[in-house]
Amino acid sequence: MFIDTANIYVKSGNGGNGAVSFRREKYVPKGGPDGGDAGRGGDVIFEADSDIRTLMDFRYKRKYVAENGEDGGTNNCHGRDGSSLIIKIPKGTLVKDAESQRIIADLTEDGQKVIVARGGRGGRGNTRFKNSTRQAPNFAEPGQEGEEMNIGLELKLLADVGLIGFPNVGKSTILSMVTAAKPKIADYHFTTLTPNLGVVELSGGKSFVLADIPGLIEGAHEGSGLGFEFLKHVERTKVLIHVVDISGIEGRDPIDDFDKINGELKMYNPELVKKMQVVAANKSDITGSEKNFIAFEKEMKTRGIKVFKVSAATNSNLKELMYYVSDMLDKIPEEKSNISLEQEYFKLDDEKDSKGYEIKIENNKYVITGSYVDRLFKKFNINDSESLRYFEKAIQKKGIIDELKQMGAKEGDTIKMNDFEFDFVE
Repeated sequence: MFIDTANIYVKSGNGGNGAVSFRREKYVPKGGPDGGDAGRGGDVIFEADSDIRTLMDFRYKRKYVAENGEDGGTNNCHGRDGSSLIIKIPKGTLVKDAESQRIIADLTEDGQKVIVARGGRGGRGNTRFKNSTRQAPNFAEPGQEGEEMNIGLELKLLADVGLIGFPNVGKSTILSMVTAAKPKIADYHFTTLTPNLGVVELSGGKSFVLADIPGLIEGAHEGSGLGFEFLKHVERTKVLIHVVDISGIEGRDPIDDFDKINGELKMYNPELVKKMQVVAANKSDITGSEKNFIAFEKEMKTRGIKVFKVSAATNSNLKELMYYVSDMLDKIPEEKSNISLEQEYFKLDDEKDSKGYEIKIENNKYVITGSYVDRLFKKFNINDSESLRYFEKAIQKKGIIDELKQMGAKEGDTIKMNDFEFDFVE
């Protein structure tokens, strides 16, 4: 089964907690702090892998969590960093924030990687808080929590050339004749329910990837039939082979079919109709097709579009068509994705990206809340005098004291941070 979309949950590892520890040796009655730093949490990384063809695996496993960092130890032992989690996905997969639909990365090259969730920073042990005035800090830093998010994956086939056209015009048969691909073929509409890929190999070492893109009918741009499922695969191609049924045995008008399919492409994405096209007028071996072909070719010439009279059933003129397409590809400059891999996620190591707190006045109290406050209260011990002095310096350095003054806080006013209340002192 071909699966080209998936939604999963990812979470990077939490940073470990720094250790609070003091040397305890027989002849060292006042040993200093020796709590070690903790390890960093593992990242969540997506990597493009050319050996993977679909997103099938993500249908059965939807939760991915990286390893947490190890807590710091005694004797200044550093906790081990958590292992990063590398998730393999097919080349050509868009990685999105599932909630905002913001594109995080477009992985089109084998081995290309992107970090979608940074592991939390490990906390510092109490050794780090020792200074000339604070000889025995009885507190350490907790680890930061890892990032978590819902990720949307969308696979768009990486094919040089796409076969487009209405159902049952012979796209799958052409693919089977010019490549080693073995698509399901039968004489009824919508035989092809999944895209098929094949490699066209020509003399002189030339080759290109050809995709049979099904599901194009009237209303495809609105999701009719399988429109939404397959129109996106056209976006990756450089050249389009537009297959039409020139025989007229089903009462179809090839010019009308050509216009309708291009109309669907335009309404889905106006850029698609700007792609180079060549027409394969198929089923030319059927009696009565010649008259239709003459009228069709005459109209296409007025539009500057090359037409090949082919028969997929008898393999007539397909080789010439493939060589012509190969020459078209040679004239197209190599395109690079216009999607930036610049990450927009919040950088856990740099709290300057976010103030981390908010001050409100409630019931004549200045109430301070936010992620910075939560982390600060995990760090210090309110029952320890040195820890409280560290707390005072921390909120002064963060700018909280200055902001309280700007808001009109005066000596003796009540400040509340989480469940801790204290008087404001200038």
